[in-house]
Amino acid sequence: MKTSAALSEKLPPGAWKIIAVVILGPFITQMDSTIVNVSLSSIRRDLHSTISSAHWIISGYLLALALMLPLNAWLVARLGAKKLYLICFSSFTLASALCGMAATMPELIGARIIQGIAGGLLAPLTQFMMARVVGRQMARVIGFATVPILVAPLAGPVLAGIILKYAGWPWLFYVNVPVGILAVILAAYIIPPDDAEMLQRPFDLPGFLIISPALPGLLYGLDRVSHRQDGWSLILSLVLIGGFIWHAIRKKADALIDLELFKIRTFSAAAITMFLANGIMYGGQFLIPLFLTSGCHLTATQAGWILSAMGIGMLCSYPSMGYLTEKFGCRAVASSGVFLNFLGTVPFLCMAVTGFSMKLALIGLFVRGAGQGATGIPAISAAYAAVPKETLNIAAMSVNIVQRLGGPVITTAIAIATSLSADVPMASSHAFVAPFAALLTVQLFGLASASRLPLRIEPVGSVEALKG
Repeated sequence: MKTSAALSEKLPPGAWKIIAVVILGPFITQMDSTIVNVSLSSIRRDLHSTISSAHWIISGYLLALALMLPLNAWLVARLGAKKLYLICFSSFTLASALCGMAATMPELIGARIIQGIAGGLLAPLTQFMMARVVGRQMARVIGFATVPILVAPLAGPVLAGIILKYAGWPWLFYVNVPVGILAVILAAYIIPPDDAEMLQRPFDLPGFLIISPALPGLLYGLDRVSHRQDGWSLILSLVLIGGFIWHAIRKKADALIDLELFKIRTFSAAAITMFLANGIMYGGQFLIPLFLTSGCHLTATQAGWILSAMGIGMLCSYPSMGYLTEKFGCRAVASSGVFLNFLGTVPFLCMAVTGFSMKLALIGLFVRGAGQGATGIPAISAAYAAVPKETLNIAAMSVNIVQRLGGPVITTAIAIATSLSADVPMASSHAFVAPFAALLTVQLFGLASASRLPLRIEPVGSVEALKG
């Protein structure tokens, strides 16, 4: 079979060494995310803030990350992938130190936004540099290459519990500094210089000026509506998003985001699946730690050890994803992943009604982790295989914009569902019935989207071949 033969080809010399270096970017950002999530209650108490404000520690970071993604293709073409990677990682490390020095909630949220701006390009850069090296073998390679990244959510909650037991929450951010310094040094010496094959394109300043206020306005508007306040910012952001779509349709390939790529059925189905999968992951990472600490009265250390079960589940599923995707096809694997995630969330809805159960929590988190690990790899591999090599950088940027928006949008929706349960005390597990029901609903949409992926990944020679 043609696809199997392609996957059995040997990787270029030095490929694994390059991959080992570039994955340090998503490793540190993922570890930073899980450390913060399990510590929200402690940070909120120390900074005398509300839950609705504290969730912007996560959403502000994810939103800033998404806002930087439109600049990816243009910056890579101007600076080169290696130089941009070094700049972003250095800035992310510095921003982590600023987070640790924050004395108020607005300062922390502001530092997290700076951190998100710096880290916003690391994910597409990593995927772009990996895809440039391994080509059609992405499904198999990424399953092994992301195993170290999965140590981050496994170690993050445990590390957070240990840090909060012996030191203050600022050390949750200071821990990034030595990792960041090491990564920058290794990247400077190991990542090869860029070639001249990258697609040059002008910067779409009007498009950037339209979409930049639209995205934060969308989340801010959703937050205000959830508190029964005026919805003008939400309406304005929707108008701006509509204006950007009209602008991008007119500009076509010269637009900040090339909407022509989304005419490719495989690419659009993969992008939507990744949007929902990312939202399910971050929505769960916001809701479950809050449920364990506020609704079930567990300590941060206890919650951290329990949450590590999800990381173990992801570690068990990720290495086999390339083989399973090759054998059963990306549609079957991705759909099974979303379904497992759904099954792993059901016990938390039950516990919100009946009370905490250690056994149910551990089983649910393990199954959620296994499902999360089985969803992303088939979807992202299908997206990259659906576009020609010369548009790979733009495709990486476009699909990452959609994917990364899933985190803040769905996290905000879960926060809205939590705030609407304000008539039930947050100290009661019953306050989490509606939020978990909302998360399960999102997972059902994710299952429907994953079922639209192609049966198998087939590389194409032109964009036109997969339209319709």
